[in-house]
Amino acid sequence: MSQAAYQPSMLDLADAGPTLTPLAGLRRRVLTRGAWVDHLPGWVHGSDAVLDALRTGVPWRAERRTMYDTQVDVPRLLCWYGDGRPLPHPLLTAARTALTRHYAAELGEPFVTAGMCLYRDGRDSVAWHGDTIGRSAHTDTMVAIVSFGAPRPLLLRPRGGGGTLRFPLGHGDLVVMGGSCQRTWEHAVPKTTRPVGPRVSVQFRPVDVA
Repeated sequence: MSQAAYQPSMLDLADAGPTLTPLAGLRRRVLTRGAWVDHLPGWVHGSDAVLDALRTGVPWRAERRTMYDTQVDVPRLLCWYGDGRPLPHPLLTAARTALTRHYAAELGEPFVTAGMCLYRDGRDSVAWHGDTIGRSAHTDTMVAIVSFGAPRPLLLRPRGGGGTLRFPLGHGDLVVMGGSCQRTWEHAVPKTTRPVGPRVSVQFRPVDVA
């Protein structure tokens, strides 16, 4: 499958540079077992400019991981910005500050890290999982994801089985998974045979573990 040419959003024009819209527009969906998801489409205006900067300015790396006693390629490119490492675009620094301020009461601690994934085309993906790295199985954590580029669906489902929720994320959209979501639900970005352009996902977390 050939990689599709990236099609910018006609609604994502920002002549003055990328900006953030008010987080008051967030809409919460309450899930089961103490989990919830907040969603704000188009949080970043001018997100295509950020996408271009991240694609060329981030030191992306390919990784291999063990699966069933075999080394396989991770189907996306990765980069990790730990606590104290400057983020690669000032818009991301502003986003992290705004999210920490907005969720101060529920979060209890600041967002300090930014994990980044580059999905080059529809062959890149991430399997079903919950982000429990650095936390016990009984501790809740919050993950805020900002998406840049071509929309890809973020799927969520309860651990152990149940209906699947779908959030098409791209062009500066924001989704925040909170409460018990990382422990009691799973999320994934599936592969697709459709011709899709590149997408960068930035995941802010309050724990400095790579």
